[in-house]
Amino acid sequence: MNPETHAAVEIIKTAVILLKRHVDWERALKTLSRLESEISQPSFWDNQENAQKVMREKTHLDSQVTAIRHLEETLTDQMDMVSLATEEGDEEMVAEAEAAIGELAVLAGKKQLESLLSGEADANNCFLEIHPGAGGTEAQDWAAMLLRMYARWADARGFKTETIEESSGEEAGIKSATLRVMGTNAYGWLKSESGVHRLVRISPFDSAAKRHTSFCSVWIYPVVDDNIEVEVNPADIRIDTYRSSGAGGQHVNTTDSAVRITHHPTGIVVTSSEKSQHQNRDIAMKALKSRLYQMELDRRNAAINDAHESKGDAGWGNQIRSYVLQPYQMVKDLRTGHETSDTKGVLDGDLDAFMAATLAQDVSGKSRAEARAED
Repeated sequence: MNPETHAAVEIIKTAVILLKRHVDWERALKTLSRLESEISQPSFWDNQENAQKVMREKTHLDSQVTAIRHLEETLTDQMDMVSLATEEGDEEMVAEAEAAIGELAVLAGKKQLESLLSGEADANNCFLEIHPGAGGTEAQDWAAMLLRMYARWADARGFKTETIEESSGEEAGIKSATLRVMGTNAYGWLKSESGVHRLVRISPFDSAAKRHTSFCSVWIYPVVDDNIEVEVNPADIRIDTYRSSGAGGQHVNTTDSAVRITHHPTGIVVTSSEKSQHQNRDIAMKALKSRLYQMELDRRNAAINDAHESKGDAGWGNQIRSYVLQPYQMVKDLRTGHETSDTKGVLDGDLDAFMAATLAQDVSGKSRAEARAED
């Protein structure tokens, strides 16, 4: 086994150790077994809401466990192949197995990086919005190029995309576009793309073939799902029972069955006045949790909007990445310093290295100013 393959083997083994630690391997296996047992019960689908929640948890956990097992099993198989081929003097088979180990090391690195996507909304689907800056047709054409770039990136990852809105430019390109990107960790990967993207090129719309600079803003925000557990501290609420009012006659409530719940920290008051006090208490508690959940959604949306506003206008001062096609070819991230001369590859959706560099920087705790100072 050559030195490069030895190094690749160590990369894979280290990645497996870290990935198992990240998912808490033994706990993950026990949880997966419990979920599979729960799903196999005849009454599993009686509660549709709970069943969907369990299925989502099982699918997510199963994908993590399967990925780790794939790394372990494939490494064992290829190492056995190298040993067998070496004994038989089959150099071609040795080379094939070593190449497979090298490819597996690349995959292990990506899986290890994905394990860092542990933010609350990182696993969610996301919306991607593109808006051209000043510059008319030039900027609108740049917006269309970015839309194509992200669509190709998503397709290469096996993510699904859905066009929510797209407004065509007057001559070329687009005035705006919104995509929904659907796939595990879609938001976690794409969130680093929020900001202003700058393009320098010879304009195809200028008869004098002059160099032009165009700007577009990209905004990424998560699709916030409703699978959120809302905990209510009993000390934070007051539950009152009272006699509900009615129109009179035989249907008037003669017992204190109506329920009012007051949530002291927020001042939210919810009531329910069905006939059964037990039912009223359950309905009112669900109503309270729904109100608290809506408040959390509003808070998150406000934070997202603040982040959007902080980007400012699509112009010189808010750039995150520069794409230069003329007089030389270079794509450079202004936050991490990562760059490549493969402009065609990037515009065709090869963005993983840029996203990984930003993720690694965020995990390291470095500010963008510190990263630029080191560059």
